[in-house]
Amino acid sequence: MVIEVFPYCLSFCAVVNLNSRFKIKIYAYHRSFNGFAAKLNEQERQKLASKEGVVSVFPSRTIQLHTTRSWDFIGLSKAAKRIAGAESDLIVGVFDTGIWPESESFSDEGFGPPPKKWKGVCKGGNNFTCNNKIIGARFYSNITNSARDTQGHGTHTASTVSGNLVSNVGFYGLAQGNAKGGVPSARIAAYQVCIERGGCDGSVVLAAFDDAIADGVDIISISAGSSAFLDFDSDSIAIGAFHAMQKGILTSQSAGNSGPSKLSTGSVAPWILSVAASSTDRHIIDKVVLGDGKVIMGNSINPFTLNGTNHPIVYGKGAEGGTSDEDSARHCFLDRDVVKGKIVVCDTYLTAGENAQFGGALGAIYSVDGFDDYSIVFVLPAIHLNTKTAKKVISYINSTKNPTANILKSEAVNDSSAPNVISFSSRGPNGITPDILKPDISAPGVDILAAISPLASPSNTFDDERRVNYSILSGTSMACPHATGAAAYVKSFHNDWSPSAIKSALMTTAWKMNSTRNPDAEFAYGAGNIDPLKAINPGLVYEILNDDYIKFLCSIGWDTKRVRLISGGNNSSCPQGTKGSPLDLNYPSLTAYLKQHDKPFVINFTRTVKNVGSENSIYKASVTSNFKITVSVEPNVLSFKSLNENKSFKVTVSGSKLEPMSMASASLEWSDGTHTVRSPIVVHSFSEAST
Repeated sequence: MVIEVFPYCLSFCAVVNLNSRFKIKIYAYHRSFNGFAAKLNEQERQKLASKEGVVSVFPSRTIQLHTTRSWDFIGLSKAAKRIAGAESDLIVGVFDTGIWPESESFSDEGFGPPPKKWKGVCKGGNNFTCNNKIIGARFYSNITNSARDTQGHGTHTASTVSGNLVSNVGFYGLAQGNAKGGVPSARIAAYQVCIERGGCDGSVVLAAFDDAIADGVDIISISAGSSAFLDFDSDSIAIGAFHAMQKGILTSQSAGNSGPSKLSTGSVAPWILSVAASSTDRHIIDKVVLGDGKVIMGNSINPFTLNGTNHPIVYGKGAEGGTSDEDSARHCFLDRDVVKGKIVVCDTYLTAGENAQFGGALGAIYSVDGFDDYSIVFVLPAIHLNTKTAKKVISYINSTKNPTANILKSEAVNDSSAPNVISFSSRGPNGITPDILKPDISAPGVDILAAISPLASPSNTFDDERRVNYSILSGTSMACPHATGAAAYVKSFHNDWSPSAIKSALMTTAWKMNSTRNPDAEFAYGAGNIDPLKAINPGLVYEILNDDYIKFLCSIGWDTKRVRLISGGNNSSCPQGTKGSPLDLNYPSLTAYLKQHDKPFVINFTRTVKNVGSENSIYKASVTSNFKITVSVEPNVLSFKSLNENKSFKVTVSGSKLEPMSMASASLEWSDGTHTVRSPIVVHSFSEAST
């Protein structure tokens, strides 16, 4: 068992350094915080935990990995206002599967030397060379012994954050255009913490945080997380991100791909920017043309063009034979003599098409509900249809003696309803602290074209022999680097802003999304969809500093000893007497969990805003309400005389009752006629126990 130990005192450092009892020490954390990871049995774990000076011992867990159009869609086009020198001084730390340094997206042509604040190294392994774009690289796996990306995921996320502008790229003609990152002048430090099929070990992630903080990165992007929410002192990312926050570094994390179930996001710490995945106005679709001329539309990223137009089509359920039974046939596991050279219809899909390809099928039509809003790359000509639409195909097959069909090459269509949160995107509420809204925000995460490793197959299957330099992926893994890039863009204008101020700017200026098309509302999209251009001039920000987070942890029932598991300092302590309320953390969103939802309620929030807009300004409050709740603000006018001046106010939310496992939402807007500062207000009756 791998155990992570965090001794925040000098007396235990001797144990860490000597390490005589623990012969298999995996990582020592000593650059930004103190501790080590070691393989221990249960008896050793208990003995170590009982030693004076040992703050915490807990098991390392496996963390899962969670654009030509997307940046333009959210307003950050090539023509957007930029401060070139400030952007070039930014260093983005990308925690992922590594990076492909030879990608055109990471060329250092026109770049000067690394910023003077950079203290990191290029330890990418054999045949890995950094440049003035990729200024640092580290790997932590003894399996790969290299920071070179073989999976494609890390290259994709890094280029989405800050890849160079590369003209006329696409995926076999799909999504053709200019690929670029959100901050193309920024530098990249790549930390290879994940092996995609093996996930990302928590002890490795902490080692990367330890290094990245000391190396001098400005922002950290991690498109990975636990498949289930963990308490903060058991979550490697939450622990590392807290230390990063203390050093002025914002951590951006993907919310997860376990939606649309509620309470499914694993990114729940309030000091992390948690990012959901939304659509853009470009949707990639595909079509099947049946032998009777009917055209059926579905989803697929299919670059293949089949020769001819009339290909035999069979329904897997009725085509079993030889070694195939009905159940395996439904899943496209069919004998070659049954499907060779034919298009096969399957009742579900478990893979990217390799099952049908292995059987010799010419193409595949997969019938399953719940995947209508995004497309995947298949290994052969294939398309996904929902079950209702697929019945039309099956009905045609059963109606004629020699049914035929053709699967066309995919095409891009305009989606005027965008942005919408995608079905796979993990939802709130927050399973650890239900009074903090999660996710925080949404960002483009569907059909994102970006650079990948030429060693990876675009369908992520062993049987796919295609190799490309740019590919299309979907996931909150793709949304996270969009939020990271937006945060870096804001920081390039406001280098002295705290992580919470940057986060606030992104949240309070976000596009308000349509709850009718997104029935999970704020639990799906948080404050809304990012708008980087507005975020550089938010007017007001909600700032949260280290001591505020300490008070927050105390307010949720932690004692001083437990608080220090996160804070890492002996100076952190909980106040005597009343410990306050998590409702009063100065968060840009206002959320309350009602334990007694079937009774009348009155909830009070206290918030403080800092003026970062105009010196002399007057902001007036307005509330968009909900018939289930009444919202009032006192005072409803805030008058500022200078920049960086703070003003406080109280928000009161009342109502008669809520139904079990339900929510009511509203919003508060402060406006001075130039800036609009919007905060979502959510009252809910969801809890881990109630679901």
